[in-house]
Amino acid sequence: MSDLEIPRNRSAAPLHVPRVSRTSNRVRTLAAFSVSAVLLALVAWLGFQLQDAACATDFSQKGLVPSMSHLFGTDWMGRDMLLRVAAGLSTSITVGLVAAALSALIALALSLFATLGGPKADAVVAWMVDLMMGIPHIVLLILISYALGKGAVGIIVAVAVTHWPSLTRVLRAEILQLRQSHFVATARKLGASRLQIAARHMVPYVLPQLIVGFVLLFPHAILHEAAITFLGFGIPPEQPAIGVVLSESMSYLSAGMWWLAVFPGLALIVVVMLFDLAGSSLRKLVDPRSSQE
Repeated sequence: MSDLEIPRNRSAAPLHVPRVSRTSNRVRTLAAFSVSAVLLALVAWLGFQLQDAACATDFSQKGLVPSMSHLFGTDWMGRDMLLRVAAGLSTSITVGLVAAALSALIALALSLFATLGGPKADAVVAWMVDLMMGIPHIVLLILISYALGKGAVGIIVAVAVTHWPSLTRVLRAEILQLRQSHFVATARKLGASRLQIAARHMVPYVLPQLIVGFVLLFPHAILHEAAITFLGFGIPPEQPAIGVVLSESMSYLSAGMWWLAVFPGLALIVVVMLFDLAGSSLRKLVDPRSSQE
C-alpha cells in the first residue's frame, strides 16, 4: 500500500506548485517590462519638452556644484546639467529607436530572402553576415557616419547598417524550421507564391522574435551613438546629446568639474539597463520556455 502512495504524493505536488509559481513569475515579468517601458517613455517625453531649456545659458550660474537648486550642477556656460542630460537622453532614445527599427527590418528582409530565395540567396546572406561580423563595429560606424555628413541621419544609417547580422541569424533559423512545416507545404501546393507565404505564415510566426530583437538592439544603438558622438563623428555640438555632453566634459575634468561627466555617464548606464530589463522581460513573456523560469 505504501508503494502505491509514494508515486501519488510525488505526482500531486507538481500539479499544483508550478502552476502558482508560473503565474507569479509571469506577473513579475510583466510588471518589470511595464515599469521599464513607462520610465523610458517618460524620459524621452520629458527630454523632448526640455530641449529649449537645456540650451539656455546663464554665465552668472556657471560651474556650480550639484545642489538643491541644480541637482546635477551647471556647466561652464551656466546651463543646467539635469536639463541637458534629460534632453540628451531623449535624443539618444529617439536615434536608437529609429536605428533599431531599421536594423530589425533589414534583418527580417534578409532572413526571408535567404530562406525563400534558394541556396544561392542563402549563401549570399550568410557571406554578408560573416563579413559584417568580421569588421569592428566602431570602425564601420565612424566611416559610414562620416561619409553621410555626420549628424543624426548619419548615425541612424550607420547603426542600422551594422547591427542586423545577429538578429538575421536568429530569424533565418526560425524561418528554416517553419519552411519544413506541413501548412507551409500545403500553401505551396495550393499555388501560393513566395511573397504570400512570407506575408501570411512566416512574418507572423517570427514576429515575437523580431520584437524582442528590436528591443534588445536599443542598448547597442544608444551606446554606439554616444561613442561616435563622443569621438566627434556624430551629432553636432549645438544639439544636446549624451555623447556631446561627455565629450565636452573632458576639457573640464582637470578643473575639478567632475559632475559634468559622472551624472551623464550614470544616466546613460541607467537607460541602457532599463532597455536590457525591458528586452529580457519581453523575451520571457513571448517565449514559452523562458516564461516558466
